Amino acid sequence: MNAKWAVEIVLAINLAFLAVPAEAADKVDAELDAKTVAIIKRDFRDKGIAKVERLNQDEVQALCTKFLDKPPRKDRERLEAEQAQAIKWPADGKYMGDWKAGERLAQNGSGMTWSDKPDAPAGGNCYNCHQLAAKEIAYGTLGPSLLHFGKIRGNTEATQRYAYGQIYNAKANNLCANMPRFGHMSILTEAQIKDLVAFLMDPESPVNKD
Repeated sequence: MNAKWAVEIVLAINLAFLAVPAEAADKVDAELDAKTVAIIKRDFRDKGIAKVERLNQDEVQALCTKFLDKPPRKDRERLEAEQAQAIKWPADGKYMGDWKAGERLAQNGSGMTWSDKPDAPAGGNCYNCHQLAAKEIAYGTLGPSLLHFGKIRGNTEATQRYAYGQIYNAKANNLCANMPRFGHMSILTEAQIKDLVAFLMDPESPVNKD
């Protein structure tokens, strides 16, 4: 994979805004978008299960990119409603699985790379963005701390449903959230999401221990 496209894009942006008046900004943006797409299509290629089509943005991603994560309220509310409507809730009405399996999944960062087999399950990689348990000494801070998640919020069915929906598709509540849409994008299965909910909610989970 060739990374020189990043340098080319930066140079193109700098030259474009130096040469074009402010009133032509929209046209410049469109031209830069087209150039960016052209460079990506030129320099990226399929390899294993990692396909170039992953770079194609859907309406949600495109809107958040265009408005730098601050889209117009009307568009944001419409798309959040659509994302919420598309959540597939468990047919059995249960939101929690095995917290021990959830812990293993949360600490697993594997999956979806070019060298993986097509049917290889993906990990949750939760620790990369969240604090999860008090015993952890290394964790990411891109997302909020989830320490004592169930202890603070209570282990109610409503809270379990909220946690399940947030893991399935966080963009239903916050359109431009950084969190991956684990269920919506078929990264994790229903059973895996249930296990993560249990990891967050079960009183015996290390998430809810001091």
